[in-house]
Amino acid sequence: MKTDTTRVIVSIGSALVDILAHASDDFVQKSGAVKGGMTLVDHAVIENVLSDMNAAPSVVPGGSACNTAIGVARLGGSSRFVGKRGAGPMGVFFETGLIESGVEPWLLQSPSRTGRVLSIITPDAQRSMLTCLGASSEIHPEEIAETCFDGAAVVHIEGYLLFNPALILQALNLAQKSGARISLDLSSFTVVEANKPLLDQIVDTYVDILIANEDEAQAFTGCSDEQEMIESLGKRAEIAVLKVGARGSYIARNGRVLKVDPAGSGCVVDTTGAGDLWASGFLFGLVREYPLAHCGKIASACGYEVCQVVGASIPDAGWDRIRELL
Repeated sequence: MKTDTTRVIVSIGSALVDILAHASDDFVQKSGAVKGGMTLVDHAVIENVLSDMNAAPSVVPGGSACNTAIGVARLGGSSRFVGKRGAGPMGVFFETGLIESGVEPWLLQSPSRTGRVLSIITPDAQRSMLTCLGASSEIHPEEIAETCFDGAAVVHIEGYLLFNPALILQALNLAQKSGARISLDLSSFTVVEANKPLLDQIVDTYVDILIANEDEAQAFTGCSDEQEMIESLGKRAEIAVLKVGARGSYIARNGRVLKVDPAGSGCVVDTTGAGDLWASGFLFGLVREYPLAHCGKIASACGYEVCQVVGASIPDAGWDRIRELL
């Protein structure tokens, strides 16, 4: 598919390598991970947990915003990823993966180790993450330059950057200055709970597109009912999204709420990257000014296809099915 170079979607986040492994709920509890959430740890913790596993895990380029950037590129969109990688083999592996996927890398380098995420996938297809940010956490605000946002139609920021307030505020200020619309994915309910005051400030000041799943929306809004969640989110941003898993999603805009049906009913293998790829499809359609319902349909298809495989990499056959919607 021909790449559109006139409407760039810039994704900013942690440059991480995903380590994907299957284990039981008991193993998750013993590992110290929070079921369905994200826990920050150091490299030693990840190494110790891996040493207790029976089967060898798979390793792929990852991170929330990176997954979204790759999805946009695979759809034929113009995609750029901004982050910081380590200087060793894992860093080279990460950057090569971006380039091979069609993403423009805007990567800083550090002598530290490239960040890693151990995603423990339980039999219910839920993933629980142990994250070592490594080099990705070493970006200094002054390293984010205006040139990151050249040609940007949308700047998509992962919520994990809330743990670095100076960095996310620098990125938001420059993104807003560029004239791009700003998209924020809340990323994890643990992120929301740990950063609620800053998150409130950022959403009200900068965010045009707010994306959340049920757990994140409940932590952010205090609501427990789906309809109340999406209505509350819709009051905080021009466009708000509530993803409700196998039941589909809701999109709010200008006081109106649109229900998006799930793309399929196949067995869920792994939810890793489901929200990230949902964002890929939605933002891809949005910058092309597709009707909101069609943006949601593409997003739903991306989220569905990635749940049929382990990890956040949709195989070629899945992308072919998604492209038929375009």
